[in-house]
Amino acid sequence: MATGTAAVLALTLAACGSDDDPAMPGMRHNASPEATRSAAPGAMGDMPGMHQAAGGNGLAGARDGYRLDSPDSTLTAGRRTAYRFTVTGPDGKPVTSFTLDQTKRMHFYAIRSDLTGFQHVHPTMASDGTWTAGLSPLASGAWRMFAAFTPDGGRGKGKDFVLSRTVTVPGTVTRTPLPAATTSTEADGYTVTVKGELMAGMAHPLTVRITKGGKPVTDLQPYLDTYAHLTAFHEGDAAFAHLHPTTEVHGDHGGPELSFHAELPSSGNWRLFLQFRTGGRLHTAALTLRVG
Repeated sequence: MATGTAAVLALTLAACGSDDDPAMPGMRHNASPEATRSAAPGAMGDMPGMHQAAGGNGLAGARDGYRLDSPDSTLTAGRRTAYRFTVTGPDGKPVTSFTLDQTKRMHFYAIRSDLTGFQHVHPTMASDGTWTAGLSPLASGAWRMFAAFTPDGGRGKGKDFVLSRTVTVPGTVTRTPLPAATTSTEADGYTVTVKGELMAGMAHPLTVRITKGGKPVTDLQPYLDTYAHLTAFHEGDAAFAHLHPTTEVHGDHGGPELSFHAELPSSGNWRLFLQFRTGGRLHTAALTLRVG
């Protein structure tokens, strides 16, 4: 494990719609494509990975008797679609009781294998335990769908889970490499600067500062019981990590600095997605973080 290695981050911002809208469907890294090929079912594979957080790294479809099932192994490119799934418990029956986590019973994420196209939505559940996640149009390629939840009963009551399955979106695939590293970027009139020295397997504070026109932004609005939601995916396997906010919420006047508890267990590149809201508009900042 490297020691004393500073985390290096690259950031690009893109604007989103309402709170439950996914991020922009074709969100790219603003770099030239490195390869083009046709997607094939199972192209993503099982993507072995590592995260040690309470919910796990999310790369398994089953854990401790709980299982994520879906009839959808392929989805159509270029149009809005609905991804259907169920969570079954140790008794083999669909789980229908979940604890609220940051105001939602289920957090659902979609990420393409090159870590583009990120979407974070909050699906709806039918009485029989079938969930439906509405997704914006997906680019062709291999995708991993993550479900993050906490059962409110049974053997796993109160325990955090992150399970996932892969899907293929057929068509010609253009892969995009991660952008060059930087600690600050501008988009939508905002300047975002990230500070923090991270080492693999160790917990460290991570601070995000947001300014506009050279002035500190202090009108951040609450989003999911916090002023920003931060999710990370590891390059190469798309392992999942949720970085927990530590900044307290005091009405519609958050900022300019946001603090997070960061513990990324493996070295390499991580793609972070920071979501924050101003003036009723949700923004998504994509960050590439190098952990030594």
